[in-house]
Amino acid sequence: MANVYEVGDIVRMKKKHPCGSYEWEILRVGADFRLKCTGCGHQIMITRKLVEKNTKEIRKNA
Repeated sequence: MANVYEVGDIVRMKKKHPCGSYEWEILRVGADFRLKCTGCGHQIMITRKLVEKNTKEIRKNA
């Protein structure tokens, strides 16, 4: 089953960010993703392949 990622979704990753949060908000979707840490607000660009590999759960935007 392929995961469908959309802007605004919250993804729970396998490893935590140094601030202690596991959850990231998706700001941009494409070949690369822009993610924002829900704990400290830090933003990163990461490849789709790494996001798909490390995602534990997707919480859809309501």
